[in-house]
Amino acid sequence: MENRASQTYEIMEVCLLAGKIMLQSGGETYRVEDTMMRIAAAFGIENSHSYVTPTGIIFSAEGSEPTKTKLIRISERSTDLKKVAMVNSISRRISSGEIGPKEALKLLKELNSLTLTFPFMVQVAAASMASGCFMIMFNGGWNDFIPAMIAGGLGYLSNIYFHRFVPIKFFSEFLASFVIGLLSFLFVKLGIGHELDKIIIGSVMTLVPGLLITNAIRDLMAGHLVSGLSKGAEAFLTAFAIGSGIAIVLSFL
Repeated sequence: MENRASQTYEIMEVCLLAGKIMLQSGGETYRVEDTMMRIAAAFGIENSHSYVTPTGIIFSAEGSEPTKTKLIRISERSTDLKKVAMVNSISRRISSGEIGPKEALKLLKELNSLTLTFPFMVQVAAASMASGCFMIMFNGGWNDFIPAMIAGGLGYLSNIYFHRFVPIKFFSEFLASFVIGLLSFLFVKLGIGHELDKIIIGSVMTLVPGLLITNAIRDLMAGHLVSGLSKGAEAFLTAFAIGSGIAIVLSFL
């Protein structure tokens, strides 16, 4: 009996760690719940329940006395879709019977400790290039391509650094958009840039919460109202912070 209870806790730990990695990496709520329940079923726990919000996961396993329930807190969230794909790959190996609970837990712990994001300067360079391309996509002129690249890259850079010093997401996004607006205005004032609105629009696109908005809509469509509304509110506050930073620049300069 004791051995069975220990095995159940091990399976729950596998499910919770898989859900934690997916949720922290930008996975949708319904995908996280489905993955956790599929892993539990593959390991012999047919009756399991999961409740996922953007800030926590509750998982319950029935079929044993007493019913076991665990809760973990999610404090940080980012975007790393490669980790989501790798958890899905491990989940499929579990479902096919290739690996057991111990091997799955080991693989998930190794995945959780990995840093799969691109180097910092590569991210900044990609943000710069994306800003210039977005500006062209919004019918901007090629003579504003370089100003948009510089403003977008420095805005993305300031967002990361402000978040390190003040770990409040909306505050760092507000300051980053303020930097973008200020640089765009200076480029136009100095004659380096020409269309202020196009430069600003292209530059702020790297800060826009596109994944949050997408996940919020998908969660709402899947019936996860709490997660959908909370992610939608987070996306709205992020958009409000970006708009406020630009509005202050345009109001006072």
